Amino acid sequence: MIVDSATGVTLTGAAAFGARDLARALRLAPCLVAADGGADRLLRLGATPQAVIGDLDSLSAEARARLAGRLHEIPEQDSTDFDKALGRIRAPFILGLGFSGGRADHALAAISGLARHPHQRCFLVSAQDVSFLAPPALTLQLPPGSPLSLFPLGPVRGTSQGLRWPIAGLDFAPDGQIGTSNAVLEGPVRLNFTAAKMLVIVPLRSLAAVLRGFALLPARAR
Repeated sequence: MIVDSATGVTLTGAAAFGARDLARALRLAPCLVAADGGADRLLRLGATPQAVIGDLDSLSAEARARLAGRLHEIPEQDSTDFDKALGRIRAPFILGLGFSGGRADHALAAISGLARHPHQRCFLVSAQDVSFLAPPALTLQLPPGSPLSLFPLGPVRGTSQGLRWPIAGLDFAPDGQIGTSNAVLEGPVRLNFTAAKMLVIVPLRSLAAVLRGFALLPARAR
């Protein structure tokens, strides 16, 4: 294991994100790690990762020099840098920043990485939303009217409470029934799935609520 953290990890890729996005992530996940070229973006923002993981083919010479001793090269080309990092981080959870807001092929590769590492509690954060692989059972405290989309990464069934359009009895599949553009009817939202193959997408403003649903943040005081 390259990174073994008692706190959440902010893992950065090379797609666009800004200082405000980084600061928000670090408040929740203060251990900072980069996947390959994500290190260059961090250096431009004045931040230094504790480790850089990947095949390092996108890392600049300047970053290599400045981050000597923190580079962990995984030279194989059969997986993405995101995959390489997910497989070598142990932490309560990971916030993926700079993986879902750039090229479509890179975003799809990151989503595929979530499916290949279902044991990781990893949340992909973009400028608009948060995407994550649903566990077998999940309860979210979300406000009525909040968007909530479901996209199957493989065959899966499920049940729901609190959604405008319930999902019980539906056979989900990437080339069949999907569940995008659903919404919260009333809270709490309760989701159950037969397999770790359902991607959940909610607005960025719901990030803290999602982490609470996974028991990764304290519940709000009543």
